[in-house]
Amino acid sequence: MSLQYIFDLEATMLSIEALNVFVAVIDSGSFSAAAERLGQTTSAVSRTVSRLEAQLGVTLLVRTTRRLDLTEEGDWFLGRARRLLAELQETEDLMAARLSQPAGLVRVNAATPVLNHMLAPLVPAFLEAFPLVRLELVGAETVVDLIEERADVAIRMGPLADSTLNARRLGSSRIRLLAAPDYLRRHGEPSKVQDLAQHRLLGFTEPASLNLWPLAADGAQGWPVQPAVAASSGETIRHLALAGTGIACLADFLAREDVAARRLVPILEQATLPWSQPVWAVFYKQGALAPRVGALVQFLADRLRAATLDE
Repeated sequence: MSLQYIFDLEATMLSIEALNVFVAVIDSGSFSAAAERLGQTTSAVSRTVSRLEAQLGVTLLVRTTRRLDLTEEGDWFLGRARRLLAELQETEDLMAARLSQPAGLVRVNAATPVLNHMLAPLVPAFLEAFPLVRLELVGAETVVDLIEERADVAIRMGPLADSTLNARRLGSSRIRLLAAPDYLRRHGEPSKVQDLAQHRLLGFTEPASLNLWPLAADGAQGWPVQPAVAASSGETIRHLALAGTGIACLADFLAREDVAARRLVPILEQATLPWSQPVWAVFYKQGALAPRVGALVQFLADRLRAATLDE
């Protein structure tokens, strides 16, 4: 259901498109970035904002070669525009719910590997089931503020620290030690946990908990490692392992296809503890969860459970 109509704001007729463009410019930080996000030309975005300012009779933005700054009137208007767009989205959601057809835009935030390996394969089936829902998938390697990033839901791995959020567990993914056959041919395969000291280990820059590997040795439940090569993304670590750089500890959702194709092989299986990373859908919830968001969360829960991530 489209809500592209004209409404009355302070006795001035404004279009929904103009409000969307104005908010997109502020959120994106530039006219060119907003144009790319909206699928328009930079000149078209600039003209829309200029027409909006002329219509209102005020300057909303101060433009320089390096940045955009909101005027006092622009800052006030931005708050009004966000509230009105949110109300329109809520109206669309409520109407769609009455028709039992979730509709509207769902913004999803997740680490890039999660987007690529866990969510992207499920998107076609989701859109087939909910054709009125639109998705915006944004990758972020660090935990972000959902409100600040305008995300409806985030998919996160591991324990949750923020108690102000609502969360639903979608499943979990086993973690294992893996290496490329080429690396093992050149360096040998470790036969016991202590042998790892003689190998090149691949790990994360942060948090430190990701460099505690699921190994039992010397009475310890978990083996802390000092990576020879550290990266912020599991996808980067996966590529390093595939290139034969060293031994990695990766979640099954990320490396399952590589293991099936023998591009990566498990090592030290007898000493590996059955640790798994939980997968969460995280969201702010005030009142009922929007139908468009609820549809996605339920779909992911059903599909990820069916995928048996713990295999």
